[in-house]
Amino acid sequence: MTTADDQYLAIIERILSHGYHDQNRTGMPATKLPHQIMQFDLAHDLPILTTKFVPFKTAVQELLWIYQKKSNSIEELHRMNVHIWDEWAQEDGTIGTSYGWIVEKYHLVDDLIRQLKENPQNRRMVMSLWQNDYLEGGSLYPCAFMTLWDVTDGRLNMMLVQRSADFPLGVPFNMIQYAVLQHLIAQVTGFQPGLFTHVINNAHIYDNQQEGMQTQLSRREEAKPAPTLWINPDIRDFYDFTIEDIVLENYEHLGKIPMEVSV
Repeated sequence: MTTADDQYLAIIERILSHGYHDQNRTGMPATKLPHQIMQFDLAHDLPILTTKFVPFKTAVQELLWIYQKKSNSIEELHRMNVHIWDEWAQEDGTIGTSYGWIVEKYHLVDDLIRQLKENPQNRRMVMSLWQNDYLEGGSLYPCAFMTLWDVTDGRLNMMLVQRSADFPLGVPFNMIQYAVLQHLIAQVTGFQPGLFTHVINNAHIYDNQQEGMQTQLSRREEAKPAPTLWINPDIRDFYDFTIEDIVLENYEHLGKIPMEVSV
């Protein structure tokens, strides 16, 4: 079993066994647990699940849309054949003042890369998508909203803080997305990827997802070996990466598990 499957399924079991069940803003009741944490050493681990299929290419395209293209345009996602934001589209065809819009407004990626190159022992290297003045203008308050960065002994470490996590659908995306982001930033700043720590304030499973989660738990003993990540070693500018430069190799998995998203 991969480290990702092991840690992820352990949290699923804890939520289902010890979680608190109640209503929420979506109208679909959910069972939640606060303060769940996963940690991976990206020198050895790739946090992608094998007990269910995770659409790697779609996840990375969304990541690039936010942090590289700094976009809020749904149409731009459609050109990549990505439709995961369709339910949140505003009248102007965007998701408003959130995610990529915030990255662009505050120059978050550029400032991070500059600090890593100029002062890697800086303890103020933070990218935050949670900007109070613009929360109401976005389609959705950002879920995975903050990353904190650290360089220790030539290794780039990152902590992802997530306020709210749809564990069956959102978290498998977020795990591999932010691991890829860490790899990309490490490569263009001259460091090796180090620890990736994923901190989740509210980890939840909606009632209409519980059957799918039981299916995934039943696959534990059949989990596959971890795949590998290939990133084009010739790319040294973060804005030069394309989806063809980021490849998941030897990904074996146990198939899709259909589940509904609560909007």
